[in-house]
Formats: sequence, C-alpha cells, structure tokens
Amino acid sequence: MIYYHNPRCSKSRQGLELLNTKGVDFEIKEYLKEGLAQKEVSSIIKDLGINPLQGLIRVKEATFKELGLSKNDELSNTKWAKIISENPVLLERPILVNGSKVAIGRPPEDLLKAL
Repeated sequence: MIYYHNPRCSKSRQGLELLNTKGVDFEIKEYLKEGLAQKEVSSIIKDLGINPLQGLIRVKEATFKELGLSKNDELSNTKWAKIISENPVLLERPILVNGSKVAIGRPPEDLLKAL
C-alpha cells in the first residue's frame, strides 16, 4: 500500500495516525518532495472511478487559479493526470492506494475504505 502524504497537512497527519493505530503496513510517499508520474496519477484517477474535479483536485489551491483552470473545465483524465503530475500541490490528500482500491482521506476515516 502507498500513502500519499503531506506532513504539513493536518488531515494527512490524522490519516497517518489512524492507519498506524490500526496496524496497517504501508509505504509513505511524500509526493510534494518525490513528485508524481503522470502514469501514477492516471492509475489513481482510473481506480477512484471519479472525475478528478469530484474530489481529487484541490480547486481552492492558488495554483489551480494561476493555471487558469476552472471547476467547469471538461478536460480528459489524461490531461488532468498531466496537470497534477506537473503541479502535485493540486493533488488532494491524503490518499491510500491498496492495489486497485483507492481512498481519499477526507475525512481521514475514509482511508479505511481502501483496506
């Protein structure tokens, strides 16, 4: 399992604590430091089965507006994956990937859906 983590985010820290309390074995990926491959983001989008604007992208992030993006944009998942991989700050966090099961931890308890 991979846990996409931003240590500066309180929800991400809460999710990390929850998973540790449950004894879950996972690898932490600090995606802001390590970056994200477009293929990796595409896989997350596919496995979530949602339009990226339905919770995967931080639309209130300053970068979203700076890039001229809108909540009404109808871009392909491939294009969104490219945008997120080039601007990882736009990725909602935390995210737990367990094979083809993916959960966004908003609230942190939602991470348990990927177990």
